[in-house]
Amino acid sequence: MSLSEEINYCPRCGSRLTRQERLSALRPVCPVCEWIYFPDPKVAAAVLVEREGRILLVRRVNEPYRGDWSLPAGFVDAGEDPARAAERECLEETHLQVQVTNLMDIVAGREHARGADFVIYYRAEIIAGDLQAGDDADAAGFFDPSDLPPLAFKATREFLKKLPGLV
Repeated sequence: MSLSEEINYCPRCGSRLTRQERLSALRPVCPVCEWIYFPDPKVAAAVLVEREGRILLVRRVNEPYRGDWSLPAGFVDAGEDPARAAERECLEETHLQVQVTNLMDIVAGREHARGADFVIYYRAEIIAGDLQAGDDADAAGFFDPSDLPPLAFKATREFLKKLPGLV
């Protein structure tokens, strides 16, 4: 079910929405107040942290892909700078305080119903902290790029494949 199929009532006046062709697409529209639903994309931010040629990964405790590994990442909150979101997510998942040093890539394509439409990848450096899994990760560690554990997301695999000398 698409997001536009989940919206059934107008948030302005409460009327039942109809599906109408508007602005080149079939969209939920309020027949009373003419409000049109436009789904906003979900955005996630991730960090690539390297130490001694190894990359930081966390093991997921939540579905989808529970037990698989990913770069520290999570959703960007409304109004939040994506780079700060990436730093926040890394701190929550690894107890490592990092600082984003540069933007590396943006990968588009929603992989599952609750997933992001865009993942913004940053390089980051460790500022402080002791590595310890937290939040929605049950393990965290540094891995040799030539011997990575099973990765959770296609976007992460695509991103890592683009990096010379990693995978």
